[in-house]
Amino acid sequence: MTMIGAVDIGGTKIAVGIVDENGRVLSKIESPSKIVETYSDGLNIIATMLRNTLQEAGVSIAGIGIGSTGPVDPFSGRFGDVDFLPQWSGECLVDDLSREFSLPVVIENDADAAALAESGWGVGRNKSRLVYVTVGTGIGGGFIFDGQLYRGVNGAHPEIGHQVLDASGPLCSCGFHGCWEALAAGPAMAAWMESQPEYSAGEPLTAKRICELADAGDLLALRSVERESFYLAMGLANIINLFTPDAIVLSGSIMKSSHLFLERIREVMRRGCRFVPLEDIELTLASLGDDANLIGAARTWHYRFAHDTGPVSP
Repeated sequence: MTMIGAVDIGGTKIAVGIVDENGRVLSKIESPSKIVETYSDGLNIIATMLRNTLQEAGVSIAGIGIGSTGPVDPFSGRFGDVDFLPQWSGECLVDDLSREFSLPVVIENDADAAALAESGWGVGRNKSRLVYVTVGTGIGGGFIFDGQLYRGVNGAHPEIGHQVLDASGPLCSCGFHGCWEALAAGPAMAAWMESQPEYSAGEPLTAKRICELADAGDLLALRSVERESFYLAMGLANIINLFTPDAIVLSGSIMKSSHLFLERIREVMRRGCRFVPLEDIELTLASLGDDANLIGAARTWHYRFAHDTGPVSP
């Protein structure tokens, strides 16, 4: 059985694990991203974590797959300007890990990696046209068409979170106003609720806390959920009208409270998707759980390398 070393690089943590050819995580280790001050530190931490997970799993791996937030070039393997890892810009983790372990290594944007995982090992299996959307601190996604990961010019990753829904809306980090991410990501949800006159300042709000308050019947939190559902639905309706996929798979921290949003999302989508076969488009939740990004990192290797390569021992 082919085993792959998986590396997930996110804004809050770096996770490393061993994943088998069925998408099962055999072992994993996590480390906070904030302790990584330089690229050299990051490389050493990741290499050490990989060796430790190999020893714990007691297996050999055929390669290493990496999924990372921020701009990454899937072909050169180089990082762009990653906000939380500024010293990584221009560095090539692919080459360095390949040299360290004498193995083939690949990298993808983490949303593309998770899309590949859900398409190959998850709820999107056997779907010819799949759109994966993750809603959390930001909004991102990946497109799988006829089994192939969609790439833009020069291999670019589509930034679906920066479609403009309301040009008079809040300023987004991209420079536009009223992007999907600026209206419907977790921080936007909290910012809107804190801006309301009836909000009583207390502990800093998070989307998770708002969902807890909504479950308890808090009226302002329920209004925030209503607004969130509306803007999530608008962005999803745009995707459906443009691409008419077989399925949209929803993931991310906000979708852990999906019971608060899905009914309203479907209601709004029915109003805005009248000219496409909406009834034939499945809206479903991701199935791979909290390890989706780690599993996705491993899936990128299988996607890129169809042949079998020699394993390396711990």
